[in-house]
Amino acid sequence: MHANQESLRLLTELDFIRLKKLTGGDLPGELSDSQGLVDLLPSREIPPDVVTMNSQVEIVFPATGLRQKMTLCYPADAEPGLGRVSALAPMGSALLGLRVGARAQWNMPGGEAQAAEVAAILFQPEAAGHYTT
Repeated sequence: MHANQESLRLLTELDFIRLKKLTGGDLPGELSDSQGLVDLLPSREIPPDVVTMNSQVEIVFPATGLRQKMTLCYPADAEPGLGRVSALAPMGSALLGLRVGARAQWNMPGGEAQAAEVAAILFQPEAAGHYTT
């Protein structure tokens, strides 16, 4: 997959490979549904306004205006009560690869639809020069 102007999501090649290993070759949740709209970039080329693995982001729930900080992580590091959300969870897979200003949509385990806007990237490993962690 190569970058194009019409893509909705950008993933680092490293994040893509690691996630596919964790899931036995399939992308998680919302990412698998939009696989044709995912572009891969080398870590050094990912824009700083994109949610990547281990990014800390601020999201806004449009229905309530509630703002929440969370860190997108791998399943072994997930601690939802501390704001560490797995990329394999519905919310995590919906946010991964989105740019600031984009809206994520996912279904909760009980089937309830949820949505949030990426308000800010507070930390992105690639923007900080961390390309392999």
